[in-house]
Amino acid sequence: MISPVLPTYSRAPLNFVKGEGSWLIEEDGRRFLDLGSGIAVNVLGHAHPKLVDALTTQANAVWHLSNLYQIPSQESLAQKLVDASFADTVFFTNSGTEACELAVKMVRKHFYEKGQPDKIGIIAFEGAFHGRSTAAIAAAGSEKMTTGYGPLMPGFSQVPFGDLEALEAAITDETAAVFAEPIQGEGGINPLSDEQLQELRAICDKHGVLLVLDEVQCGIGRTGKLFAHEWAGITPDIVMSAKGIGGGFPLGAVLATENAASGMGKGSHGSTYGGNPLGCSVGNAVIDIVGQDEFLDDVNRKAGLMRQKLEGLVASHPDVFDSVRGTGLMLGLKCKATNTDIVQAGYDNEVITVPASDNVIRLLPALNITDEDISEAVTRLDAAAAALSA
Repeated sequence: MISPVLPTYSRAPLNFVKGEGSWLIEEDGRRFLDLGSGIAVNVLGHAHPKLVDALTTQANAVWHLSNLYQIPSQESLAQKLVDASFADTVFFTNSGTEACELAVKMVRKHFYEKGQPDKIGIIAFEGAFHGRSTAAIAAAGSEKMTTGYGPLMPGFSQVPFGDLEALEAAITDETAAVFAEPIQGEGGINPLSDEQLQELRAICDKHGVLLVLDEVQCGIGRTGKLFAHEWAGITPDIVMSAKGIGGGFPLGAVLATENAASGMGKGSHGSTYGGNPLGCSVGNAVIDIVGQDEFLDDVNRKAGLMRQKLEGLVASHPDVFDSVRGTGLMLGLKCKATNTDIVQAGYDNEVITVPASDNVIRLLPALNITDEDISEAVTRLDAAAAALSA
């Protein structure tokens, strides 16, 4: 008999009833160090007082209005994102998947309005994850994501990750855009180098196609910059954002230049919930904290500390781990043992990690994790690895 909740997830037998900073408390009282952050969502940990205050204050005023009316908190958040980024304009969604859907529409409408309706092609990298809608799985193209869902939305193709020669060779007169994650998350914490991102921008400029970056997982401070592409000093045309932007409240966004968004006039897109007062009030509180230079500097310092300790962990358990990869506080451990076994051993030692492709476990802690909690987390990972070795 099917369960009341559609059984699409393989859930761990854990029931967390409370969160405090980087800690989750199970109903039996055990305290778990959370290095998953709801898959890079809880950038300020659990129950951050400023986020709680923003949500409760707004909840006591008005929850939802719809986009038929002005929403001051939405306008404020959009302005903050524009001021802090390459973008000229922002559309708010509820999720990264919805951000991907709009990015696809925006790209195609851009060229349609310029009198080039045949320019609909979008090239993505193998190993990508852009969401689970029909457009997003067509963009990713992997068999795991697409099998059983019938004809895929046309106009998408993939090239090997990071192979810019193959990318340029795949561009045709019908190509409208390139989609890329500066760091693949689900794909196994695979970063494009600054040089690759710079070359990618140059290729797109050369061929007159738009560069769309998926920063749903790697954005909002996770790499030590508000957006990961800033390290390369490039300007994308469109960026997809979600996860961390709401600090745990469902919120996503598409940031775009005026040129890229030029086809999106009144009635061209909409969302009932996207950018509602509750979501944007929390989003404002997140950006007010994460967008500060001092906060991002501390993310970089903590990232260095955590990476140093993880390198020591790998050296201590060469039969379990192969290497450390990633940037900032978006780190991965390439495993020799089976990654899901390591995740389970972590549960047994009350530390939470997230599996990814390529036999990697992801470490995506809250950006405000303390130095003490970083040390304790690695201690618990050490115990998990020792248990596997034994």
